[in-house]
Amino acid sequence: MIFAETKLKGAYIIDLERRQDDRGFFARSFCQEEFGSNGLHTQFVQCNISFNHQKGTLRGMHYQVEPHAEAKLVRCTMGAIYDVIIDLRPESPTFKQWLGVELTGDNRRMFYIPEGFAHGFQTLSDRAEVFYQMAEFYHPESARGVRWNDPAFGIKWPLEPSAISSKDRSYQLL
Repeated sequence: MIFAETKLKGAYIIDLERRQDDRGFFARSFCQEEFGSNGLHTQFVQCNISFNHQKGTLRGMHYQVEPHAEAKLVRCTMGAIYDVIIDLRPESPTFKQWLGVELTGDNRRMFYIPEGFAHGFQTLSDRAEVFYQMAEFYHPESARGVRWNDPAFGIKWPLEPSAISSKDRSYQLL
């Protein structure tokens, strides 16, 4: 795996290191030692799948507060998404800054999101599927969100949302 830390400290883009031959390729998508040597979580307690019918679907921006803050490892297994994170750590020099990364079933790129970040995505294709590995269990009482279109962040989404939940629309502005 190839780990590239982003401008938002602790967040990584992870590309597969493919071993290719005439049959296709083989690659490792997780290794406890490699994740640990990069200071990332090595224990994931829950895996989730999000399937989205329609291009332009927007989900986010979600996070959990302490003591149940969660790190995530996200990968698009089918279709394409624009995956976005916002640094919500008040002590961070990148507080309120955001970053977007295109994840696709073809590029097989992963996005490691540390605790203290809000996360969401917009589908860039119909029939997009997203696979999450979570370092913390879901705790409804710790679940929070910020508005996907809050001017405090200025996220530039690639498309006008075609579908978004009423809950995601109802989050307060920062």
